[in-house]
This record gives sequence, C-alpha cells and structure tokens, in this order.
Amino acid sequence: MNLDFQQFIPSLPYILKGIGVTLQIVFMAGILGFVLGIILSFFKISRFKLLGWIADAYTSVFRGTPLVLQLMLIYYGSPQLIGYKIDPSTAAVLSFGLNSAAYISEIIRAGILAVDKGQSEAAMALGVPYRPAMMDIILPQAMKNILPALMNEFITLTKESAIVTVIGVTDVMRRAYIVGGEKFSYFEPILIAGLIYYIMVMILTVLGKGIERRMRRSD
Repeated sequence: MNLDFQQFIPSLPYILKGIGVTLQIVFMAGILGFVLGIILSFFKISRFKLLGWIADAYTSVFRGTPLVLQLMLIYYGSPQLIGYKIDPSTAAVLSFGLNSAAYISEIIRAGILAVDKGQSEAAMALGVPYRPAMMDIILPQAMKNILPALMNEFITLTKESAIVTVIGVTDVMRRAYIVGGEKFSYFEPILIAGLIYYIMVMILTVLGKGIERRMRRSD
C-alpha cells in the first residue's frame, strides 16, 4: 500500500467547502419533497379515485427508476424539452425533491392512517371541516409517529446527494475527485469524503433523536 494522506492536508479546506453545497441541495430538496409528499399523501387518501391514481402512478415511476437516471433526464434532457439547460444545482434539487416526495408521501400516508379514527370522527361530530381537521388535528399527530422515518429519508437524501458529481456539481464528492486528479491519487481524498459524509449523517442522526425525544415529552 502506498497511501499518503499528508499531501492532501492543504486541499482539505477546498473539499470542506463542498459541505455547504451538499447541505444546500439537501435542504432545498428536502423542503420540496416534504411539501409535495404531503400533497401526494392527501391525493392517496382522497375519495376521488383519479387523484389517488395520479399519486400512485407518480410514486410508481419515481420509486421504480434509478435516482441517477432521473437526475440525468432532468439535467441533460432539459434543453430538448424546454429549450435551455437547467443549472446543475437546480437540476439536483428538482430530481432529489421529486424522488424524495414519492417516498415521503407513503410515509405520511401511513402515518395519517395510523391515527385513531376516533380523532376524525370526533372532529366531524364537533362540526370541524375536513381540511382544518386534517391540518390541525390529524396531521400533527401523524407527524409525531413518522418523525423517525422522515429523518431516515433525510439522511438517505444526504448520502444519495453524492451522485450530483455526475453532472459536475462541486459538492464534497466532486471536490475530492478533483483533488485526486491533481495528485494522481484517488483513494485518500475519496476516503476523506466518505468520512465527511459519515460525520454529517451522525450529526443528523443525533439531531433527529433529540427532536424525537422533545416531541415525546410534549405529549
């Protein structure tokens, strides 16, 4: 083995700058996926079969195809579809957000269905309209039950964000690859990138557990 991590110490600040790029993409994609996921989950439990069919078809497509395929379709296919090329970061946010929404919609749907039916029946008995009852009574209870699953999806999104390197986004992985090319040695910088991702995931895990404990105490 011929490993030399010391030669990459001067390049660490450059690699670490990619954390901001990664977190920005993950944060924006997470918001997009969460909002769209809520809408899709309402479609799935709606009495209108057409809305349920649309949501199920959406989930089937995005869960049944690779994320990297969706990313490349949005980035490389945009000039052919809309006449201009989407910015790599925007393409990443769109692809990750749309993909994440498919999984989050199933998580939220399961959480809503897990809430005791007596809650919705009591709201109806009191004359509370469906939408306020869902937003103010059912959904908050469902969120407490599905928080671990949502955090797991956010963690997965953080790890999967590394594939943005295929479209040239200068995230942690891309910067590590660039540094490796300059030094003609890839093992060390890629291992450093892996350590950075591991630390980010561990921090997110600790934060998720802290939020979960706080929500349980608020019951």
